[in-house]
Amino acid sequence: MTAPPLIDVVDLERTFDVRRRVDGSRRRVRESVRAVHDLTFSVGAGEMIGYIGPNGAGKSTTIKMLTGILEPTGGHLRVAGLEPQRNRVELARRIGVVFGQRTTLWWDLPLQDSFDLLQKMYRIPTDRYRANLDRFVELLDLGDQLDTPVRQLSLGQRMRGDITAALLHDPEILYLDEPTIGLDVVSKGRLREFLRALNAERGTTLVLTTHDLQDIEALCDRVIVIDHGTAVFDGPLAGLHAQGGSTRTLVVDLVDEADPISVPGATVRRVEGPRQWLSFPADASAAPIVGAIAAAYDLADLSIQEPDIEDVIRQLYQSGDRA
Repeated sequence: MTAPPLIDVVDLERTFDVRRRVDGSRRRVRESVRAVHDLTFSVGAGEMIGYIGPNGAGKSTTIKMLTGILEPTGGHLRVAGLEPQRNRVELARRIGVVFGQRTTLWWDLPLQDSFDLLQKMYRIPTDRYRANLDRFVELLDLGDQLDTPVRQLSLGQRMRGDITAALLHDPEILYLDEPTIGLDVVSKGRLREFLRALNAERGTTLVLTTHDLQDIEALCDRVIVIDHGTAVFDGPLAGLHAQGGSTRTLVVDLVDEADPISVPGATVRRVEGPRQWLSFPADASAAPIVGAIAAAYDLADLSIQEPDIEDVIRQLYQSGDRA
């Protein structure tokens, strides 16, 4: 028998009433704006989902409905078998939420005190709390920061603290909104490794919203793209790239100037002195292209530029394919 989805969304809708000026006059009229409409998807236990789209697409509104902050104005919504708005307290014990630019920690308190307060709020048994805290502090390298006031932590340290805080009560679902924003490469890598381990060891369901496609590629097997309040794609990231025809860019710095590079699978788009820009399909591996270039040319440096989320969605529409 197939298990029911952990998150079940059917024809979800959320409208807001706004007042707008009429023709520059002082008179205002009330209008209804649909932030989310006809949105349908489901998420099974243990899945790692990328929930992406351009700014203003409806991502944050969706997450607020999933967590019970906002009430839907239409459709069906269940999270862990509960109606989020009507069962906010019960649901809060089963989910964790991390917003990249907002902290749930107490700004002037040491990090340890924030964790201790959350233990009391969630009524976490002491043995379970200590085991979880010790595990997450070790994995996220927070041991030296426990006595530091939150306001003195770096952005990367605070983010790791927020993720620890969101997981102390063993939630079934973790919502992450831009969790790597502003982090350096090392901190991003450490955080991604932790999230992969969390999913593998505990089966935690992950819903990730981000503009960083590298986060999606590193963590998520499935992507849901939302635009203008409704889903326009639901499937693997490679399928999104294939439908939209998006490309990645390989920036190659040669030791000396040369004619445009010729290697299978890539096309030179621009040449400036010893630097050349080559494009290749975003769902293709860069390894054979890099290997072919390294074998035939003297390289000084190279880097890969990922497609922007907005560009991917724009190309999806231009291709005429809508999921």
